[in-house]
Amino acid sequence: MTNSYEPVPDEPGRHAPFSVVEATVADVHAAMRDGRLTARQLTSACLDRIAAFDQTGPALRSILQLNPDALGEAGRIDAQAGRNPSQLAPLHGIPVLVKDNIECAGMATTAGAACLRDNLSTEDAFVIRRLREAGAIVLAKTNLHELASGGETVSTLSGQTLNPYDLTRTPGGSSGGTGAGIAASFGVLGIGTDGVNSIRSPASANGLVGLRPTMGLISRTGLVPCGLTQDTIGPITRTVADTARLLDVIAGHDPADPVTSEGAPHMPASYAASLDRDGLKGARIGILRHFFGDQEVHRPVNAVMQASLGIIATQGGELVAIEDAISPDELLATTLVHHYEMERDLDAYLTRISTRLPVGSMKDIIAAGNVHPSVAGTLNTAAALSGREGEYRLRLQRQQALRERLLDLMARHRLDALVFPHQRRLVVPVGEAQAERNGVLASATGFPAIVIPAGFSPPDHHAPQGVPVGLEFFGRPYSEPVLIRLAYAAEQALRARRPPQSTPALE
Repeated sequence: MTNSYEPVPDEPGRHAPFSVVEATVADVHAAMRDGRLTARQLTSACLDRIAAFDQTGPALRSILQLNPDALGEAGRIDAQAGRNPSQLAPLHGIPVLVKDNIECAGMATTAGAACLRDNLSTEDAFVIRRLREAGAIVLAKTNLHELASGGETVSTLSGQTLNPYDLTRTPGGSSGGTGAGIAASFGVLGIGTDGVNSIRSPASANGLVGLRPTMGLISRTGLVPCGLTQDTIGPITRTVADTARLLDVIAGHDPADPVTSEGAPHMPASYAASLDRDGLKGARIGILRHFFGDQEVHRPVNAVMQASLGIIATQGGELVAIEDAISPDELLATTLVHHYEMERDLDAYLTRISTRLPVGSMKDIIAAGNVHPSVAGTLNTAAALSGREGEYRLRLQRQQALRERLLDLMARHRLDALVFPHQRRLVVPVGEAQAERNGVLASATGFPAIVIPAGFSPPDHHAPQGVPVGLEFFGRPYSEPVLIRLAYAAEQALRARRPPQSTPALE
């Protein structure tokens, strides 16, 4: 579904000495203030990389559609900066990749599904409006596991997205298009959504930073939902600093999403103010032993985690072994509620936009029979579970019990955060179902968690750099400043981020 793009003809200054590969917001703004870069040049460079690597070359297939007015928006932003170049908006001229289950005015919101192909959005989602107000450019909508209902990032509209570090593996999911695209420097910042693992899984699999915020911190208005008790929106970036800067822009109260009234009183003046290289000193961090595997398949992840936790300890972090028998697999089987809510919440969304579509309910989607095979079973399961109020209420009670259990655990051990690998084993090859992810702890409680790059598995002929491994910090409600402080200090000590060799800098 990707729109075609022709490289912009050379223009004065277009080939300024600035590389978009691994560029941060701070890098971009420094170059703009120095007169070495314009928003249009930066946008063109990102579009050039998409043209070179998304459908050709390694053919990552991470992009579903381009914003047809991206260059026009960049030109208008440059004109505004020309009037006051010393005062740049927080995300002035920054190209952003947005998962295609979030509404962006003037673009289709498809969630990767053929039945939503013509869902042309007339308004921006709350987070998109915040991005535009901060000067950002929505560059493209990214592929996802269709209807955000799986962990492999495959859809009827774009097929299978590939992991740029190992083209035989998936990029995680369901926000894998954003993950692969940000890893390949198709944009500077990314937006994903997370119902169970879906921001942190692609962050882990692509050597990125992914934050699942506390429920209520970021509005879900304009999101194609899977189940609103667990659905949230959040950043996927290459650095913790960029995650903090992005969170500063998109977090906030939205009257259209009442849950954000709970988060508004807990927001600091700035999340970026928590960036502290010495942030691990004196921190007590609990290692959840039952979130590690103990078989041969787990050895590559365990080796990376052992090394990274050792480095964290040298930075002043006190590591506390936690032997509480919290089982991620048991939590997956007994606490999640998104399948019980999917029909209700998806039907409410489809009713709102029904005049634009041939389907008006989840049952219509099932009857149409044109979803990806990996999603058909999920929809049938959701239809069967809808209305089972007794089971649903029991799971909600288990979620509350889990919140209380974790808060008690952290209080008893005087912990600032818990830590564990996001995946107990490497992200799976294409064709296999995602396995042994640990993101359920945050999704079942609504508490925040952040994934950072921890390192790589040993290289092989499919993965010349190895496969990325992500480390997850989990915290109390609204402890994003603490998590950002810990994650930033760990990131600076580990220095584990590497760009993928499959998408090198363009000549």
